[in-house]
Amino acid sequence: MKKHSEHKDTSTPSPLERAGVRIKICGMKYPDNMIEVGSLLPDYMGFIFWPKSARYFDGEMPELPKSIKKTGVFVNESITVIEEKVKKYNLQAVQLHGQESVAFCSEIKTKFGTSIEIIKVFSADENFDFSVLEPYESVCDYFLFDTKGKLPGGNGTTFDWKILENYPSTKPFFLSGGIGIEELDSVAAILKTNLPIYAIDVNSKFEIEPGLKNINLVRTIRELSLRENK
Repeated sequence: MKKHSEHKDTSTPSPLERAGVRIKICGMKYPDNMIEVGSLLPDYMGFIFWPKSARYFDGEMPELPKSIKKTGVFVNESITVIEEKVKKYNLQAVQLHGQESVAFCSEIKTKFGTSIEIIKVFSADENFDFSVLEPYESVCDYFLFDTKGKLPGGNGTTFDWKILENYPSTKPFFLSGGIGIEELDSVAAILKTNLPIYAIDVNSKFEIEPGLKNINLVRTIRELSLRENK
């Protein structure tokens, strides 16, 4: 396990800090790193339960601050396995990153009620058909838009956010897909629009290696999760 020394933060506020948006740090794998990142109080922390992922997590989860919503990321998984992970790790959110149907999402919602937030992921490109979203509106709490790529997530590339100008819904959504420090100004710009962006989801561009987050990079956006807690 690689260690990172703590340094006093003297950086200026990032554009996202000023925008005031929730932050999700996804793809956590190592317990020591979870504690380190958890000390910065992101709103959400994501754990990938898809065995083919380089960030697959199946170990012991340390005690984390109660304000952090622990999010299980699943890809075309069975409801039985999802329920097992929810109970084992006391998850507060479920992120569905596969081709899960409306009926599947509805079953998850019925099973867990309001105790679990449901985040349905859609892989976006210039040909994305926004009409597919409507049936999911009543069975999901949030949408998440990620870049369409070879893998269900963690591809490290952004999609053309201009397509979101066609977003037809008021359902809040997470913006994901290759977001790193260099993209923060672009993210700040899109946050000035009327789009209902609820949170920014970061992963691969904040890593030293798959599953191991660079604490100094994460620190640059830490204030995103604190805007309502001060």
